[in-house]
Amino acid sequence: MQVNRSEAFVDIGYKQEIPIPKRELAYPEPESAEDVVKVGDKIEVYIQSLGGENGGALSKVKADRMSGWKELENIKANGGTVQAKVTSVVRGGLVAFVNEIRGFIPASQMELHFVKDLSVYVDQTIEAVPIEIDKSKQRLVLSRRPILEKEREGKQQEIFDKLEAGQVCKGIVKRIVDYGAFIDVGGIDGLAHISDLSWERINHPSDILKVGDEVDVSIKNVDSESKRISLSIKNTQQDPWIGKADKYSEGQEIEGKIVKLAKFGAFMEIEPGFDGLIPMGELSDRRIENADEAVQLNEVVKVKIMRIDKQRKRISLSINRVKRNA
Repeated sequence: MQVNRSEAFVDIGYKQEIPIPKRELAYPEPESAEDVVKVGDKIEVYIQSLGGENGGALSKVKADRMSGWKELENIKANGGTVQAKVTSVVRGGLVAFVNEIRGFIPASQMELHFVKDLSVYVDQTIEAVPIEIDKSKQRLVLSRRPILEKEREGKQQEIFDKLEAGQVCKGIVKRIVDYGAFIDVGGIDGLAHISDLSWERINHPSDILKVGDEVDVSIKNVDSESKRISLSIKNTQQDPWIGKADKYSEGQEIEGKIVKLAKFGAFMEIEPGFDGLIPMGELSDRRIENADEAVQLNEVVKVKIMRIDKQRKRISLSINRVKRNA
């Protein structure tokens, strides 16, 4: 019926209009009652008492809270969300208001990751889920995690739908473990097993990678059901064996050192880390039972390349064919 800076006069059908002080119109208390209501507004009020000099005591704040608690319970029951205004940082989390109701957001429920400085959220209005409501204790606990987790799942599914075996993309090394490295590819972590990190033998992934490295990765396998991605770094690089094999051709004569004797022949080092096999029948033009009857370890021999098998990564050599051409 009337509004001034300090109070609003309300008609509830009683014998007189009853004033509501601004502190009972809204929380936190506004600078002026005129900031909250105007003449002609219809509002819900809680009757604290009737009679006396002022005709009684009314509270819009308490009425709003009563309606608010009921609404919160309905929202929680239906899996809905609320808009919460963060007002301050307290021990263990944040204070946030949903309409006139004070709520608490634990630090662990604010983000999917640890947040060191919670003050960045003060004065922000955030979407949250009521996870605990106890009207009798005036207790309201809120969380952003279910919303963020749902958003993450949606984004992850979009990424899974785009990924397929054979694709090559950029990735960021997120975590290194004994058996490989977890690499972020567009928001999802995939695992590159230690055997897929390098063509060379390594003792530990940290020998060649560190957290934060940007690397090219090849998608080996995508399992949308279990949300797993298998990655390979080495498949984005040429196999060093192939690179070395490309320098040689079948029929070419070369020299090398015998590095290993076996029951089926001898291995000759063509160049460091790159060996070829001289089969038993190609070691000597006479029949022999053991390789050491024809060659010795560390002996330098001349051979002809018989075959280069890039698929099986094998090179067959012959001493006999060099001697026949001599």
